[in-house]
Amino acid sequence: MTWNWQKPGWPNFTWDKARLALAEQQFLVGGGLLLGTGKHLGEDECTQLTVEVMSTEPLTTSEIEGEILDRASVQSSIQRQLGLAADNRRVAPREQRTARVSAMRISAPRTSSEQLEGSASS
Repeated sequence: MTWNWQKPGWPNFTWDKARLALAEQQFLVGGGLLLGTGKHLGEDECTQLTVEVMSTEPLTTSEIEGEILDRASVQSSIQRQLGLAADNRRVAPREQRTARVSAMRISAPRTSSEQLEGSASS
């Protein structure tokens, strides 16, 4: 597999809008369904749905990279990162990667506009 940064023209991306149109439409419809569903759930169920949705990305990303994470551990870690989990147990060494991946998932939307370390200033 060729990583994006290894492709010619990096970091100038090109794409075929027509090839992405169906996937974009499905994404937007799915997002609308998710938001609509959340409106009809109680607070606890909405929180669980949020954790479930947030855990999908780190699980699939890690799987693409050849590592299978435990769904329950990822969700537990996300709950702790969001301040939703009551347990203050120590993270086992084998779960530390899961905790780091979950922490990154939580911090990414919050820090996405910050400049990357080592990047040139604008």
